[in-house]
Amino acid sequence: MPTARPYFLTDEEPAAVPIWLEALAPMDWLSLRCSAVFYGSGVPRGAGAPVVLVPGFLASDWYLVEMFHWLQRIGYRPYLSRIGRNADCLDVLVGRLLDTVEAARAEMGRPVHLIGHSLGGMLARAAARRHPAAAASVITLGSPFRGIRPHPLVLHATRVVRTRAQRQRQRPDCFTTTCGCEAVSSMQAAPPVEVPQIAIYTRSDGIVDWQMCVNDDPETNFEVSGTHVGLAFNPAVYRLIARRLAERESLPASAAGAA
Repeated sequence: MPTARPYFLTDEEPAAVPIWLEALAPMDWLSLRCSAVFYGSGVPRGAGAPVVLVPGFLASDWYLVEMFHWLQRIGYRPYLSRIGRNADCLDVLVGRLLDTVEAARAEMGRPVHLIGHSLGGMLARAAARRHPAAAASVITLGSPFRGIRPHPLVLHATRVVRTRAQRQRQRPDCFTTTCGCEAVSSMQAAPPVEVPQIAIYTRSDGIVDWQMCVNDDPETNFEVSGTHVGLAFNPAVYRLIARRLAERESLPASAAGAA
């Protein structure tokens, strides 16, 4: 009898993904600016629910400001992650994210929706697993939460960050899949059933293998066209986010936690 595939593949392998397609990311941004969804037209509006945005690997919050202001326009209370540059010990980054989540939850008096791009989605999932009562839902955008299968250049950058993190934290396993910290353990585990999650991905991802970015339940996976970097500016992604947040917010509190 064949053995079941583990939820997270702990070995690191380079992926033959079309990184040259990422040069088209500005087209995703342009498509967004030309789309009615960017101006709040044709999408359901929110009623002030808190949403925390989490940036991808090597990035900081600044490039998510576009999505931040869009969420404001359609009726949500967005927050930037305040984790700094996403290139540090994963346990430290998740701790910073949880500080932001808890602050937003205290301010708004309710659980927080999390939207994470790339590695930011992995951090969002880890935060939701560690404190499920604080998370209303999680949306990941091109997040390789099933294993490390990036383009060789990205894998090289990962090893550079790892070397620095290990030196700074004095931990030889820091920023590895074998690290025993709570953040890595949370990232490698299946998502908590009490926190609804969806994964948005693109098969033309030039940074990570898209097959690492999907859930076992096909109903929670949503494919769009475009680039990995451009998922943060993709009009189809924005429509999915607006629809998903509205669906979660329309449920009674008891049903929202169970659905």
